[in-house]
Amino acid sequence: MTGDGFTTCLWFDGRAEEAAHFYVSLFKDSGIGRVVRYPEGAPGPAGSVMTVEFVANGQKFVALNGGPEFTFDEAISFQVRCQDQDEVDHYWTRLSEGGQEGPCGWLKDKFGLSWQVVPDPLLEMIADPDPGRARRVTQAMLAMGKLDIATLRKAYDGAFA
Repeated sequence: MTGDGFTTCLWFDGRAEEAAHFYVSLFKDSGIGRVVRYPEGAPGPAGSVMTVEFVANGQKFVALNGGPEFTFDEAISFQVRCQDQDEVDHYWTRLSEGGQEGPCGWLKDKFGLSWQVVPDPLLEMIADPDPGRARRVTQAMLAMGKLDIATLRKAYDGAFA
């Protein structure tokens, strides 16, 4: 087998380079790699950006300026796992700027890409073997946009705010 694993390709309509720089600015262990431009006679305007290779949070991506034929939808999303509320607040604020906030920790960024900003404590609470605790925290989560760990913890403990 050749190659070095998986690379996620993200299709944009003329905003690939802008998107790559945006994602790289948000996450640690990130950087811009090779930028390839359309040659004469290609589907895109000669000299314009065709692809941008980048790493965001240690994950490899290629951003492709493929045109308006395809757009993102919620069938594919990226989870941002957060250790605490400060991280949740940071990623929620930055990723939703110019985008659209959604329910249950989901949002769309300004490029239409879907994200889930998920605090690790939520995942622990939802997996609790006590069905009452898991149900209460799930119900609390379903009523939220940005997830609030303190409120989720209160629901988990049975003490609604």
